[in-house]
Amino acid sequence: MVITLKQNPPQDDVNRLHKEITDAGCRIHACIGDVYTVYGIEGDTSQLDVKTIKANKAVHDVVRIVAPYKLANRLFHPEDSVIDVDGIKVGGKEPVVVIGGPCSVESEEMVCSVAKKVKEAGGHMLRGGAYKPRTSPYAFQGMRTKGIMAMLEAKKQTNLPIVSELMSADKIEEFEDNVDLIQIGARNMQNFELLKEIGKRTTKPILLKRGLCNTIDEWIMSAEYIMANGNMNVILCERGIRTYETSTRNTLDLSVIPIVKERTHLPIIIDPSHATGDWKLVESASLAAVAAGADGLIIEVHENPDYAWSDGAQCLKPEKFHNVIEKARGIAKIVGRDIL
Repeated sequence: MVITLKQNPPQDDVNRLHKEITDAGCRIHACIGDVYTVYGIEGDTSQLDVKTIKANKAVHDVVRIVAPYKLANRLFHPEDSVIDVDGIKVGGKEPVVVIGGPCSVESEEMVCSVAKKVKEAGGHMLRGGAYKPRTSPYAFQGMRTKGIMAMLEAKKQTNLPIVSELMSADKIEEFEDNVDLIQIGARNMQNFELLKEIGKRTTKPILLKRGLCNTIDEWIMSAEYIMANGNMNVILCERGIRTYETSTRNTLDLSVIPIVKERTHLPIIIDPSHATGDWKLVESASLAAVAAGADGLIIEVHENPDYAWSDGAQCLKPEKFHNVIEKARGIAKIVGRDIL
């Protein structure tokens, strides 16, 4: 961190600045010029708040040289992290992973049938919502524990690892025992108490979705919350952000893939279903994501989308899901990856 002082700053404010920096365990290296004094700050500057420092009357400008996240930062972990999800490797130079399944689990029979079609199409994991965050309190909220049990039966029949969304800390033990990749949804990306609890209470891999209106750094800082509390197995998931555009459900920001890979060592998966909200756009978004270097895709699949209990408009039928995987396999080879 570099701090530039104003000309002839009040000494009391300078003293207060010194105390704030040293209390955080950091060291000050002063370069005194004819016009300005510049401080080079060494140590763990993540403990220092840029806005608070800027508010000091002695300060002209502040520049953070190193990002405030440490555990997720590629500077401190140059090698790509490869996350093991029940035997399936995600990240690094591993093959691109494709996750498929319904937005919500509607019955055991339904999810088992979809799981078989997902596996036949070449999918590697089964997604399904048992606990559903819905905008309307009157909408279907999910089968809850019965939904998790239905997915376990689907796993028993197909051997596909389970991906499902955790919404509250009181369900951590249930997910620890039964779910292979625990999803934290966009609405909970900055639920810091939940992030701390899953960091402390589970070592299961976490799929952390980007919030609807959050920056990339805010998203990575949420991953840092999980990692700082003990769980290093984090996979990031871009699901589109809210913009002024109304032609799609959200705006899929594919630029995050190279940015995330430059700033962090964590794998990144793309969700083209929630990003576009339209099954006709899912294929193009999926292929573009693979071309941009994504480590995986998570796609909604339903046998009868017109009758789906949630988000049917963005679900692919199994045969279309298979076609997307086949085309993505060709794109993956061009960029030096593979899809098993």
